[in-house]
Amino acid sequence: MIWKPNVTVAAVIERNGKFLLVEEETAQGVRFNQPAGHLEADESLLAAVTREVLEESAYHFAPQHLLGIYRWHSVESDTTFLRFAFTGAITGHEAERPLDTGILQAVWLSADEIRATQARHRSPLILRCVEDYLANKRYPLDLLVHYD
Repeated sequence: MIWKPNVTVAAVIERNGKFLLVEEETAQGVRFNQPAGHLEADESLLAAVTREVLEESAYHFAPQHLLGIYRWHSVESDTTFLRFAFTGAITGHEAERPLDTGILQAVWLSADEIRATQARHRSPLILRCVEDYLANKRYPLDLLVHYD
């Protein structure tokens, strides 16, 4: 059997010193995460992160930089994730749009509030991505090539 990681995308979005997170129901209880999700078949990474942000938070997102690529193994689910995290801009909001199943709400938290809620993070990648953002890590989107 060939082993394959689960490819996911996530958005690290900062506005006025606060970061967009979603509060969601998980098998481990209610947890915080960045707007994030799985890459779908025949979907580019940029299309995936744009879609996931809209579905989970009702915000329209325009990716501007690759923040980083992260590998994490969840012991609880025995699953390895390969996360592509992006930064960018909010370009709109559909306040009345229903959020994805399991998403309770979108919230804006400061970096200190995110650090203080680590026990409720879905993964250690949430804080790591915020810290990388605050360290000004940014990579050009043209590193990513999607062939149709």
